[in-house]
Amino acid sequence: MLTRLKITGFKNLVDVDVRFGPFTCITGANGAGKSNLFDAIMFLSALADNPLIDAAKSVRDEGGRASDIRNLFHRVGENYADKISFEAEMIVPEMGVDDLGQEAKAKITFLRYLVTFGFRTDTVSRFGGLELQYEELSHINLGTASQNIRFPHKAAAWRYSAVKGRRGGGAFISTQGEGKERIIELHTDGEGGGRPRLILSANMPRTVLSTVNTAENPTVLMAKREMQSWRRLRLEPSALRKPDELTAQTMLAEDGSHLAATLYNLARRENCTDGKSAYPDSMNACQSKIYERLSNRLAEFTEDAREITVDLDDKRELLTVKLTKPDGTQHTACALSDGTLRFLAIALLELDRESPGLFCLEEPENGINPDRIRLLTNLLQEIAVDVCVPVGPDNPLRQVIINTHSPLVMAQIPDESLLVAELVETIRKGLIFKSTRFSCMPNTWRHNPDENTFTIDRERMLSYPGSIPEQDNKEKRKTPSGVPHQRNDTAQQMQPSLPYDE
Repeated sequence: MLTRLKITGFKNLVDVDVRFGPFTCITGANGAGKSNLFDAIMFLSALADNPLIDAAKSVRDEGGRASDIRNLFHRVGENYADKISFEAEMIVPEMGVDDLGQEAKAKITFLRYLVTFGFRTDTVSRFGGLELQYEELSHINLGTASQNIRFPHKAAAWRYSAVKGRRGGGAFISTQGEGKERIIELHTDGEGGGRPRLILSANMPRTVLSTVNTAENPTVLMAKREMQSWRRLRLEPSALRKPDELTAQTMLAEDGSHLAATLYNLARRENCTDGKSAYPDSMNACQSKIYERLSNRLAEFTEDAREITVDLDDKRELLTVKLTKPDGTQHTACALSDGTLRFLAIALLELDRESPGLFCLEEPENGINPDRIRLLTNLLQEIAVDVCVPVGPDNPLRQVIINTHSPLVMAQIPDESLLVAELVETIRKGLIFKSTRFSCMPNTWRHNPDENTFTIDRERMLSYPGSIPEQDNKEKRKTPSGVPHQRNDTAQQMQPSLPYDE
C-alpha cells in the first residue's frame, strides 16, 4: 500500500509530494499530469522487476509509445533535469514467498524507499541509459507510524494489524560515496548480524532491490513484492471480449485481456463450504459460488443479466465469458456492451481477495451509463482495504487510485478522496515553466499547512483550469476567517482512535 510518494524531475512532475489513502480519485485538465503520476508509479513497479533500461522503455511518451529515456527527465526548452528521484512510503505484506518457494517474513512492514537516477550517454543505445545514483530502503517504526499515515483509520483495529515489527538498526539498503566510488550496501535483516553485501553502483544494470529473490533478505523481498503488485488498468472492451486459451495467464492484463481465464481460475480456486482444498474434485459447487456472487453484482448494474459463467470448450480448448438473460437467452462477451464489460472486470477485481496490491485505473467510467456511476464508484471504493477492521483474508491490503474527467464521477467521490492535478507556472534558476501540482479539498486530512499543501474547492475544480499562477494559491489555503483548515467530519469522528502518544 503506497501511502506517500515524492517525485522530482520526472516528466512534468517537479517537487511533487502526494499522500494516498485506500482510495484516491485524481482529476484535472488534459496534460496536467494525471497520467504522468501513474507513469511514475508504474516505473517504480517496473524497476522492482526489470533492468533499468527495460523499466525506462516501459514508460509511455507523449504519443503513447515506449519512451526515449531522455524524455523521462523534466525538460525546459532544451534543458533537461540532471536527475530523477523518487521517495515512496509504503506498507508491505508481512508474509510472502521467495523465488525458490520458501516462506519469507518481513522484520517490519512500514518502509521508505528512495532511489535517484542520472542520465548517461556512454552506452551502446542511441537513447542513452540510466545511472543508479542513490538507493535506500529504511524502516518506519510503529511508534511514528501515526505521523506518516494521515488518512482516518482505526488504530487498534487496522493500523496495528497492517504495521508490524520493529527495527533498531540502520537501513536495509544504503548508499555510500560518490561518483565511480559509489557503493550500494545490502544489509541483513538481523540486528547487527552478518556483513552487508557491497555493490559498486557505477555500471549497475538494475536496482539492488530488484536483485533480491530469496528469503535471506525477507524485508527487502517483501518491499519488492509490494512494488511488483502495483498495476495499471486501461480497460479496453475489445480486449475484454476476447476468449482465452486454457494456458492463458490468470490475471487481468493492463488492457483487460484474460477476463475469461481470470474468472475461471478464481472460480476454481474458491474453496467449497466444506473447507476442502482449492482444487476439489467437485468443481461445479465451487464455481457456482463465485459465479453467483458476480452475477448478483452485475444484476445491480443491469436488469438484463441473470447469470455470468465461463464456458469451457474442451475441443477448442477455449474459455469464453457467457451472460444469461432473465429469459434464458445466452450471449458471449462479444455481444456485451462496453460499460457492462468494464463493470464486470472491476467487479471481478473486488471478488479476487487473494490478489492484494495497488490498482491504478484510467477513466473507469468510460462507457458507463450516467445513472450507474454511483454503483461504479461504490464498487471501486469497496475494492480498497477497509481501514476500520483488521487486515486479513477478508480484508486484504488493497488500494485503488483512479483518474477521471467526469463531473459525474467527481460528484460521487468524498472530498477526502479527491486530488486535482493543476499546471502551475514556476520560476527556477531564471527559467519559467509549467509543472504539475496536486491540490486537495479544503477541510480534509490531506491538507497540512506545515507541508505547504494546496487546496481547491469543488466549484473551482469543475472549471478545469488549464494553468494557475503559483501566487494565486496563497489566499485559498485559508478559510475566510484566516484560520487553517481542520480535518473533515469523517476524520474528526475517527480521530479518537488515532493515538499520537505511542
